[in-house]
Amino acid sequence: MSIQTRYGSLADRIEKACLSAGRDPREVTFVAVSKTVGPDEVAQAFSAGARNFGENRPEGLLEKSPRFNDATWHFIGNIQSRRIGDIVAHADLVHSLYQARHADKIDAAAREAGKVQDVLLEVNVSGEASKSGLAPDEVEGMLEHCLGLANLRVCGLMTMAPQGDQSVARASFEGLRELRDRLKTAHPACDDPRFMHDLSMGMSEDWREGIAAGATIVRIGRAVFDDAFE
Repeated sequence: MSIQTRYGSLADRIEKACLSAGRDPREVTFVAVSKTVGPDEVAQAFSAGARNFGENRPEGLLEKSPRFNDATWHFIGNIQSRRIGDIVAHADLVHSLYQARHADKIDAAAREAGKVQDVLLEVNVSGEASKSGLAPDEVEGMLEHCLGLANLRVCGLMTMAPQGDQSVARASFEGLRELRDRLKTAHPACDDPRFMHDLSMGMSEDWREGIAAGATIVRIGRAVFDDAFE
């Protein structure tokens, strides 16, 4: 099956899942995670209608984003201090912020670039030692730190659920939504419509659970680009 066919099929299934959950499909952004493929494969997905792509390494952003100026580029990987300038230069949305020192450096790089960098705070809802991110009770403090940075805008939260149990994934995603809702209510002075709007949750194995729990962004890579994915 071609990348174009897989992408189109997934887009249809995402739309149906949104409707089944009583949601407007336009509320959910389908990010094709292109971190394991090259520009040719990105071009195939682009031709099928993909306009949002996810990369986990700055090198991927630098290689691919200039070739697809009409696309929106998401940085979903671990942030390295020395590469923050490259990330800010090429990423429309950074999904993986969880350290205050990185927030400060992103703010400085964005100020130098003359932009406001949109970010999501990464939250380790499940508490797994193998996953990075803020503990849920650390998020408000990080949010308050970020609110003091003029060139950084917190657009929401991101998480990854434990693999292998869809009910656990659903509970993790619902926990992230509840946390987002509490934080948004606690900061009513932030009237920017993009403030704490997004929930990036759900990947190839559990995007349905993400949508049912309120995801506004799903990050799907293998189901788009990997022939072996079932």
